[in-house]
Amino acid sequence: MSEILAAVDCGTNSIRLLLSRYEGGKLTELDRRLFLTRLGEGVDATGEFSTPGLERTFAALDDFAEEIDAAGGTKIRVVATSAARDANNSEVFYAGVRARLGVNPEIIAGEEEARLSYLGAVRALPNLPAPVLVMDIGGGSTELVTGSGNEVYQAVSLDIGGVRVRERFFANEVPSKEEILAAREYVDDLITSSDIDFDEIYSFVGVGGTVTSLAALVQELPHYDRERVHEYVISQSDLRHLVGRLLSSTTEEILALPTMQAGRADVISAGGVIAREVSRVVGLPLTVCEADLLDGIVAELALGK
Repeated sequence: MSEILAAVDCGTNSIRLLLSRYEGGKLTELDRRLFLTRLGEGVDATGEFSTPGLERTFAALDDFAEEIDAAGGTKIRVVATSAARDANNSEVFYAGVRARLGVNPEIIAGEEEARLSYLGAVRALPNLPAPVLVMDIGGGSTELVTGSGNEVYQAVSLDIGGVRVRERFFANEVPSKEEILAAREYVDDLITSSDIDFDEIYSFVGVGGTVTSLAALVQELPHYDRERVHEYVISQSDLRHLVGRLLSSTTEEILALPTMQAGRADVISAGGVIAREVSRVVGLPLTVCEADLLDGIVAELALGK
């Protein structure tokens, strides 16, 4: 007997779908898609979802619903993360999800978001030396989780992501040295107050769109290639050089890079600041993983959780 499992992640900057078949104890990916809807645009300043952000997100959910129905989806789990935790008008979002997918979205805590990202990553990279630190840079928050195998030691959610760095600190399209320094200091304070013992980490893994985009850019890929991104190792020096180049570029210049998506071009340098600072503190190269929170959700759906 086979089941079609669907996981949907509604983040601050993107909304994503993973559709998988579970049969004979094995998961097979059927479809994975992403729309950059910027649901959390302005939430940090206004405390509410904007009408355009909701409309973009609902359009993406319409697409997902059609795909899930066509595949015969039997189990669906929808999670929402940082922006939905903060928005005062989140009931509008809940109602839109229920109307399109027939399930209630779960507003998960940052620690649960971190745990699911960790589970997805370690299933895809089972042979890394432990303890492992998994980093997931979102639009509104950054999850850091340590563990070994399927055991999570510590999960921390930092209240900063690529969109929030851009909105809080970068008043200029090309941020000034002062703006960059302020962002770095803020991120560093959050990292050092996380209570994670970074000296004990043997492997450093990054998941999510910010990190996978950085991996494609540092390799100068002519087009996005998941096989070349997955398990790519970004050295600390390459990461510093790339983020420095992005910070000195306009959005138009970044968008002209072959693998860059329009909805990410204006925040990739901000997300890169977070990646660079965590990498500096950890002191290890960054192994990039294509599997993430969605894979963790599907794995648990397969187990009946």
